[in-house]
Amino acid sequence: MKMGNRTVISEFILLGLPIDPDQRDLFYALFLAMYVTTILGNLLIIVLIHLDSHLHTPMYLFLSNLSFSDLCFSSVTMPKLLQNMQSQVPSIPYAGCLTQMYFFLFFADLESFLLVAMAYDRYVAICFPLHYTTIMSPKLCFSLLMLSWVLTTFISLLHTLLMARLSFCADNVIPHFFCDMSALLKLACSDILINEMVIFVLGGLIIFVPFLLISLSYAWIVSSILKVPSARGICKAFSTCGSHLSVVSLFYGTIIGLYLCPSANNSTVKETIMAVMYTVITPMLNPFIYSLRNQDIKGALGRVFSKWTIQLSL
Repeated sequence: MKMGNRTVISEFILLGLPIDPDQRDLFYALFLAMYVTTILGNLLIIVLIHLDSHLHTPMYLFLSNLSFSDLCFSSVTMPKLLQNMQSQVPSIPYAGCLTQMYFFLFFADLESFLLVAMAYDRYVAICFPLHYTTIMSPKLCFSLLMLSWVLTTFISLLHTLLMARLSFCADNVIPHFFCDMSALLKLACSDILINEMVIFVLGGLIIFVPFLLISLSYAWIVSSILKVPSARGICKAFSTCGSHLSVVSLFYGTIIGLYLCPSANNSTVKETIMAVMYTVITPMLNPFIYSLRNQDIKGALGRVFSKWTIQLSL
């Protein structure tokens, strides 16, 4: 469609994953299984935390929000990816592309802020155990959650509105499996200076600042742990933090490797594979990381299962 001398893009073509056509059905089945696993795993965490009163604590309040974020984060890209893998023309409407970009940024940023809140919770629990209940009050927990949701709403909306003001030329092919912001900017034929400035400034807020806060929290935690004379106390403290550190490493490791490395060194294939890591793999692994390494989650699963078994037998 044309307007005057300028081409107006009504849809984008998503090239998807660099998969051999002969292996497309195999990878479709693999990604479908991963998506179903992600949905069921995160739903299980949410349901367990809701049903078991032993898990009604600040730590598991943040974890339930993280599981909800992971569930939605995966759902932003995976259904469209699966649809396009079975489509001859893997397209997405212009409005749908901006919508996907908005929710992708929203849940990615939300996860970043939730990981900070969880790191602070572990810091208070280990460094100030006697004052944990007082410090991590319901009011503070609610405030941290509201702040996370409000900030992510503002940041995602700002990026989306700035993207909507851009004009796109005749080239509408996105070499990715979703509407990634950096890929869209490369297709724009109008000035993107403001977009790049906002990305640079807000990038510090959603990547550098949370990562720094988490690193400082665990530096203090390690310092406090090493002062514990009991080897059993040290093992227990490290056990409570191990799951969270694993999730932080997976999430920030791939994002920093993708977005903070010089773009000249990143091929399209490398960028796509790394994007799969934090959009598909990480949300799927998080429930396993927290359930396999967490005795509270295992105990809650046993109690809920036993309760349901008794009710069904009556």
